[in-house]
Amino acid sequence: MEATVEVGDKLAGETGAVKIQERLQKRHQARIEDVERRKEAKESQSVAEEKGEYFSSAFNREREAAEELLSGCSGADRATVTQRLEEATAKTVQLQKFLNDSVLFLTQYELRQAQAALQKLQTSLAETREEALPKKKFAFKARTKAADKVSATPVSDTPSPDAGTPADAGSTKVDEASEQCGFSNMSDVVVIKTAEEIQQRDVLLTHLTNCKVRLLGSPSTLHLKHIDSCEILCGPVSSSVFIDHCRNSTLAFPCQQLRTHNTTDTKVYLHVTSRAIIEDCRGVSFAPFSWSYPSLEEDFSVSGLDQNRNNWNQVDDFNWLAAGTPSPNWAVIPEEDRKTSWDPEN
Repeated sequence: MEATVEVGDKLAGETGAVKIQERLQKRHQARIEDVERRKEAKESQSVAEEKGEYFSSAFNREREAAEELLSGCSGADRATVTQRLEEATAKTVQLQKFLNDSVLFLTQYELRQAQAALQKLQTSLAETREEALPKKKFAFKARTKAADKVSATPVSDTPSPDAGTPADAGSTKVDEASEQCGFSNMSDVVVIKTAEEIQQRDVLLTHLTNCKVRLLGSPSTLHLKHIDSCEILCGPVSSSVFIDHCRNSTLAFPCQQLRTHNTTDTKVYLHVTSRAIIEDCRGVSFAPFSWSYPSLEEDFSVSGLDQNRNNWNQVDDFNWLAAGTPSPNWAVIPEEDRKTSWDPEN
């Protein structure tokens, strides 16, 4: 009996020792795995920091080069201005692509800084082109009769192509000679531009009141500034849409990126492949892009946008930092209140 007890105790002791050894081995293995995880995390952080430093250096270098090109436009002859604007445009497009390709490893702060710098550069490019090429301004003066005729046309539910194109053959030629086109200082009119007029160009709409605008095509960028009580519909924009000082309006467009500033009481029917950003805005509401026209599919192909990727309700409010609490400055338009019929003839 005693021998049996001794054998049992011995077996129990051996089993306990085995279990202790197993626990020690597991603990040791866990420590090794933890060290490896920390090492990988540190290496990953180091790589991300190196990528971030490289991005910042390269981005700022190219941005400064583009800004230098724009500053050289002042007082230069038209040929020099045209060449500098073309080079600055090319650099801006490259910067946009560089930023898009780098989004995954940039911090939110780095992304915001780069987006703000790029927007400033694109706005400066648009304004420099508008100011430095006097023939573009002359085109608007040259079409006074046509503009007067359009201005006499009240805004209706159905825009008329014949009455709504405030440009004669002469101004069209000037627009084709410039990469930028658009409308400015108009009220109570219906205006239209075709794909041939805007394809892959920068479109600038400024100081419009109670207007209906139809942009049938795929611009490179779209700038909306000082827009009041307007309805603006645009085909796929291959890069960015910038909105500043817009109120009481309805907008619709697909784009790669949307930046909206100082905007109030405005509805946006949106297709965006990255994320929408608002700042200093209130009463802005969003719904999926729903406008359609005959060449929309073709223009989507020209723009390069992914039709299957739409982040229309993913909105970042730079004035609202309360995590987990929705921003009060924007909302989703209820389905029953969304506009689905725009132009009956289309």
